[in-house]
Amino acid sequence: MSDTEDQEELLSRKHKKERKELQAQIQKLKHSVPKGDKKKKKEVSEQIAKLELDLDQRQEAESQEQKALSNVAERLEVLDTKDAEPASDSPVGSSGGVASGQEEKRLSKAQKRRNKKQAKDREREEGIKEQDIQNLSGARHIELLNVKKALKSQNLQIFEIQSDGNCLYNAVNHQLAKNGDSSSNEALRNQVAKYMKENKDEFMPFLTKDNGDMFTEEDFEKYCHDTAHTTAWGGQLEVRALSQTLKQPIRVVQSEGPPVVAGEEFEDRPSIVLCYLRHAFGLGEHYNSVEEYRQDEEEDFS
Repeated sequence: MSDTEDQEELLSRKHKKERKELQAQIQKLKHSVPKGDKKKKKEVSEQIAKLELDLDQRQEAESQEQKALSNVAERLEVLDTKDAEPASDSPVGSSGGVASGQEEKRLSKAQKRRNKKQAKDREREEGIKEQDIQNLSGARHIELLNVKKALKSQNLQIFEIQSDGNCLYNAVNHQLAKNGDSSSNEALRNQVAKYMKENKDEFMPFLTKDNGDMFTEEDFEKYCHDTAHTTAWGGQLEVRALSQTLKQPIRVVQSEGPPVVAGEEFEDRPSIVLCYLRHAFGLGEHYNSVEEYRQDEEEDFS
């Protein structure tokens, strides 16, 4: 099975699992309606319809994105196969002599290489254009538009942060600098690791291994060590720890639902505003910072 087929199979399993989970959620909602309460029944019916519609749209977008990626991968695989085939040599003319025949042979090979490169470049460009068109309805594009809309309503826009494992800490540092503060990734990581170790019961229950098992004491110690000394990616737990060590609320704008706020108890302090993208880099989740909205960078959301 190819990598592309593996990804399609994983996506199919993911969608089936989400469907099953949604059905369980729907059953719970239905059972929560008291008998004879028509108003509550109507509200739950509308909520169920929205949940089903949201799931349908998101899964369709993810399927379209996977299809686009598969098409590009298939084209590139064909081109790579062609490049691996040995080029046939042109015959040497009898009247040109050995020297002129070798020169013609060299020119022929060089021309063939140029032609192949040009053909491959054209195929890549066509694949990229096709993917861009299909991505207009893809999960990544839809998520980005939704985040931009949410930020624009607050007179904000995305400030791009490099995806290198330090995106959360770089985004927080960008926000701190705007408020006249300064720090470093190393300092923030050390603060987070120290706070998590000192408040183990607050974090350890939410950490699991790849196989689903809960973290052991040793696992948690390694997790905190990696947080402090590597470029380990930070998520919601680290956001919580950062809000506590900085004594500031951190508001994370997402594609769906209201912003997630950590450190609400510090509402008298300036808020750190970030945006979270689940589909920003294929398999990688990503945090960006924000900045004041500028009219000349307005995008068409219609």
